[in-house]
Amino acid sequence: MSRHLGAPHREVDHDMALAAVRDRIRLLRRLGAAGPGLLTAIVAFLLVASLVPAGTAVALAVLIERVGTTEAAGLTAVAAAPLVMFAVLLLVGHGLDAVREPLFFLARCRIDGAHRVEVARLASTSDTIGALERPEVQRLIRQARADPENWTERTPGMGALSLLAFLASLLGLVSAGAVLAAYAWWLVPLLVVPALAVQQLDRHGAVMWHRTWLRGIDGGLRAGVWQDAVTSSGEGKEVRVFGLGDWAVGRIDRHIREMFEPVWGLGGRLMTRQWAHFLLALVPLGIAFVAVALSGARGDTSVGVATAVFAAGSSVYRVFGTEVHDIVGGLACVRAFDQLREELRAAPPPRPAAPPPPDAPRATAPPLVRFEGLSFTYPGTRRRVLDGLDLEIWPGELLAVVGLNGAGKSTLIKLLAGLYEPTAGRITADGTDIVHIGAEAWRERIAIVFQDFVRYHLTAADNVALGHGSVPRDEAAIEAAARDAGFDEVLDRLPRGWQTPLARSRTGGVDLSGGQWQQVVLARALYAVRTGARLLVLDEPTAHLDVRTEFDVFARLTAHKGDASVVLISHRLSTVRQADRVVLLDRGRITESGTHDELMALDGAYAAMFAVQADRFRRGHDDRVEEGELR
Repeated sequence: MSRHLGAPHREVDHDMALAAVRDRIRLLRRLGAAGPGLLTAIVAFLLVASLVPAGTAVALAVLIERVGTTEAAGLTAVAAAPLVMFAVLLLVGHGLDAVREPLFFLARCRIDGAHRVEVARLASTSDTIGALERPEVQRLIRQARADPENWTERTPGMGALSLLAFLASLLGLVSAGAVLAAYAWWLVPLLVVPALAVQQLDRHGAVMWHRTWLRGIDGGLRAGVWQDAVTSSGEGKEVRVFGLGDWAVGRIDRHIREMFEPVWGLGGRLMTRQWAHFLLALVPLGIAFVAVALSGARGDTSVGVATAVFAAGSSVYRVFGTEVHDIVGGLACVRAFDQLREELRAAPPPRPAAPPPPDAPRATAPPLVRFEGLSFTYPGTRRRVLDGLDLEIWPGELLAVVGLNGAGKSTLIKLLAGLYEPTAGRITADGTDIVHIGAEAWRERIAIVFQDFVRYHLTAADNVALGHGSVPRDEAAIEAAARDAGFDEVLDRLPRGWQTPLARSRTGGVDLSGGQWQQVVLARALYAVRTGARLLVLDEPTAHLDVRTEFDVFARLTAHKGDASVVLISHRLSTVRQADRVVLLDRGRITESGTHDELMALDGAYAAMFAVQADRFRRGHDDRVEEGELR
């Protein structure tokens, strides 16, 4: 029975051992990012460095042996060769110490830089964004990003180089063991076994250290939020006006302590256990040195041999002096990256049954888009934001989607972009499910300006060109899009024109008002249309503009949209009356559809909303979000 009970345990141990080997192989593969030339230099460096201690011990032993057995008259000639060898080895050792850090620093930069690119690519190119909103995914990003913010964090570059150094040091262990065995074979297990035990204790402490740090990541993430708030010009306004400075700093201090106090406590406990390391080194070395010294005193061993044993014995413990924390931390970083990849690609969209050939012409006509029985519930919630919604976007039309706040308008757009997968139903383009088209191919055909659009701290030209970043930049299209959006008037006032950074934090940069930024975003959208997008979606694109300016913007949009379809979401009903069709989204479904005049004649919810807004406008209310000019 004991054999049957023990077998599963042996299988588990075997699987864990194989997994550990595979993890280390994956870590070593990261070394390829250092480049063949630099990697070859580092390997040669490590091999030479591993042989220096044993070579130094032998050279020193020969030198002492000859000095002790040669007459003074012939001492110079006899001792010259070992003396030169000893001096050369000392110089080599010092030279290796001098070049180690520059070589390793350059390799770490290359390896970690390549790893960060992989993390960024993985996070930015995943088909949907739902996973990025989950706290556990943000923790994995923090673990995998290889961008240390404090002394507890390690990177794949650190881990891979330390693991390579450890493997190279095994050659040093063999050479040191050969020197010891030349005197007595029993010295090898006497010194090597305790040295291995010391390394295992170090590894255990490093694993505990890393696990303790992982438990404090949430505190670090929260501290980062408040650190960004107190140093950002955006949040800085409220921090100062509301007197939040001391309160925010207190939060930072509390969360930093949440992250580091457990690590500090563990560090103190590990320090108290250093006596075990001390004894594991002192006792075996003491036994070996006393035995060799007694043998020398009896005349059984020469002074030179004893010196070689002393030097080789102490080098055994230096062989295992590799930074274990780097290896453990690097392995954890690589594992976190693998887990992050699984989380972000846990449910890849199905492949098209018959993918188009590579030379197939690109679609140039706007598609007929259908939402068929679409339902959606945000992860972690129960309320259906959309509930069996049916809607068509006809080719070339200007469709306006209106509804109260929280009706699901922005969610509808995110689903159209493929940023979330529907809970039920589907979205088709010309009869093909957009999932089968593929996220990348589908997004080539559409352009979306979200309500919470990004204000890139780049030049004005870059801010517009990012509207279709996957196509070659077209300067003429940038100019035309700016004219179509009315941004050319603002552009004339920028100190460096198109090359002006749109952020005061950049050298020579300026800040724009909310309305001016929306003109930038409209130019961004129209640039996408001019460079191939055939479905343009604008989510509250003119919320910062007054009604008259908004009317002019919509007129420009209608005149310059070409044959593209346009979906417009707006809270102002006075301007969407220009749309070819207006649909009202209420309680997750389309409840009314038609032209403005048809919906007014229907005298339903749309007509009631329009009447309320018209009355507010007659009484002088202006519901734009903010006013302001270029400053």
